[in-house]
Amino acid sequence: MKYAFIFFLFAMTCVFAQENKVSKDIDSLYKEDQFYAGVTYNLLGMMPEKLSQSGFSLGFQIGFIKDMPINKSRNVAVGIGLGFSANSFNQNLLVNKDNMGKFTYSILEDSNTYTKNKFSNYLIEVPIEFRWRTSTPTDYSFWRIYTGFKFGYVLAQGSKYNGDLGRFKYNKNDDFNSFQYGLTLSAGYNTWNIYFYYALNPIFSKDAQLNGADIDMNAIKIGLMFYML
Repeated sequence: MKYAFIFFLFAMTCVFAQENKVSKDIDSLYKEDQFYAGVTYNLLGMMPEKLSQSGFSLGFQIGFIKDMPINKSRNVAVGIGLGFSANSFNQNLLVNKDNMGKFTYSILEDSNTYTKNKFSNYLIEVPIEFRWRTSTPTDYSFWRIYTGFKFGYVLAQGSKYNGDLGRFKYNKNDDFNSFQYGLTLSAGYNTWNIYFYYALNPIFSKDAQLNGADIDMNAIKIGLMFYML
């Protein structure tokens, strides 16, 4: 997550540099919002009984979207892109291994017995958006509503625990779903935009069992999205 945060700060620098840029050229065939960077607070939906989140779970995302206007005034467009995201989830689901090397899952009911318990993932993402905005060839500050779908492939994932049971970390766990996909919404004015993502499939596959039942919880992300040309 450290390197993802550094990359995110670099992207933010580019965003605010772009905001202060003034162009004298008028382009009647203009396009908007080719690059994006965002920060989110990550939640877990449909959590099993007694499972809860703790601490602050962060997510970062950056990427490029090809903006393709579909009307004459160019304020309605379709966008398709490629990006990267890094996400962490602090919670009380213990991911461990038994004597046979098989992953096991249990609930940590006493938060005083551990100082860290989280899982993380890193994804290559393909966002597809329907885009509406109030932009013109000469107006660089405008309202926007972008809604769509995001498909992600998990490049890497892992879990970490520090507590009374010891310190252990697992980086390769096939019980995590390799693909994540969900609905997205960005809305706002100029640089600042509210962002929402709701995953349509679980974080874990059906091979992950908690007390004999599937772990069907999904990812929900709420945060801010920043756009630049």
